Amino acid sequence: MQATLTPTLVEKESISGFSFRNAKKFKQVPDIHKKLEEATRLGNTAKVKFNIDFHTDNGFKTVQTTIWATGTKFICLKGGVWIPIANIEDVRSI
Repeated sequence: MQATLTPTLVEKESISGFSFRNAKKFKQVPDIHKKLEEATRLGNTAKVKFNIDFHTDNGFKTVQTTIWATGTKFICLKGGVWIPIANIEDVRSI
């Protein structure tokens, strides 16, 4: 049985300094694109914040923020901060 990792909470402003090149393999939640699109809609219309759990080359992280846009390969947060969807494990409302 694999131990569940607890992500480290980070500020969204620090994400642009993270590397996403060699993140470890992990199990992504089913329908992640659908969840991200719903989170984007709620973030833009109702300013709902979400926990976004993601993997970087330096470990498992989480950020609490709204999602401004969801593309095919990346999500965009306020301030032009991008996270590759392939590195996102889960997204949950706060």
